[in-house]
Amino acid sequence: MIDESEVIRSPLLSVLEDLHIKYQQLQEGKLANYIPELAKVNPDLFSICVMTTDGQVFAVGDCQHLFTIQSISKVFVYGMALEEHGREYVLTKVGVEPTGDAFNSIVLDEMSKRPYNPMVNAGAIAITSLIKGSGPTERLNRMLEMFKKYIGHDIFIDISVFMSERTTGHRNRAMAHLMLNFGMIDQKIEEVLDLYFQQCSLMVNCQDLAVMAATLANNGINPITREQAVKSDYVRDILSVMYTCGMYNFAGEWAYKVGLPAKSGVSGGLIVVVPNKMGIAVFSPLLDERGNSVRGVKVCEELSQQYCLHIFDYLRGSCKFNGN
Repeated sequence: MIDESEVIRSPLLSVLEDLHIKYQQLQEGKLANYIPELAKVNPDLFSICVMTTDGQVFAVGDCQHLFTIQSISKVFVYGMALEEHGREYVLTKVGVEPTGDAFNSIVLDEMSKRPYNPMVNAGAIAITSLIKGSGPTERLNRMLEMFKKYIGHDIFIDISVFMSERTTGHRNRAMAHLMLNFGMIDQKIEEVLDLYFQQCSLMVNCQDLAVMAATLANNGINPITREQAVKSDYVRDILSVMYTCGMYNFAGEWAYKVGLPAKSGVSGGLIVVVPNKMGIAVFSPLLDERGNSVRGVKVCEELSQQYCLHIFDYLRGSCKFNGN
């Protein structure tokens, strides 16, 4: 947990405060109601947090409010699978192609029978099935330790959300059975799904997400603890898939307008990685029709434009982010 006394006043903080005021009034979007527990969240919650790779923190809004990480977890479990099996083996189970379909589509690549990428539900379930361990408890504990490296403190599961997802996750079960049919996952479907629902039900706040994004921006090294959370060899793989697939069937427009690796979750979280510079996190639970945070997308579009953060802005050379 980051102490509020560590939050630094700067022009960037003023920009974040202005964006928070501007978009707090935006009431577009809906809560995720297909998971009953998520439909109970206060729609007015809204926070923005930026962490630079040297550990500076800029935060506004409800930055300490806890919520479930949901699909943002896919990014980090993907990194764990890459470390445990290597990219070539992981590629035999899950592709890296954008789908253009919704995140919960029950569809596999017609030729390879693999899920299209690790950021859609089918791909994420297949990735979760790759986590090593002698049983469900060991696999869960190893996953929790991995997340601890990114965040810098222990992380816990929201049991109510976990049970809600477990009870209503019929589409995910359908995906799992389809992948079992084609040999992409093994017979222990319920164990795999339980671990997947648990990873999605992990409790984080906006500052936690900013630290996690900044860790990826910092070549896998947590800017606060200085611990290596993921091998640097695999950071490029993670960011590549985030860039092309992290925003579901909004990925193309996101790449065009914002131009940065990102991942959203249906609880309203959104992380953005600015390589070698910073991690950005936004939390606002009102979602658009694609499952992305409405306020989160708006905030990131403005930050990218104002600070020339798009990965191709270097071609212009007219403005640079310097942490101020």
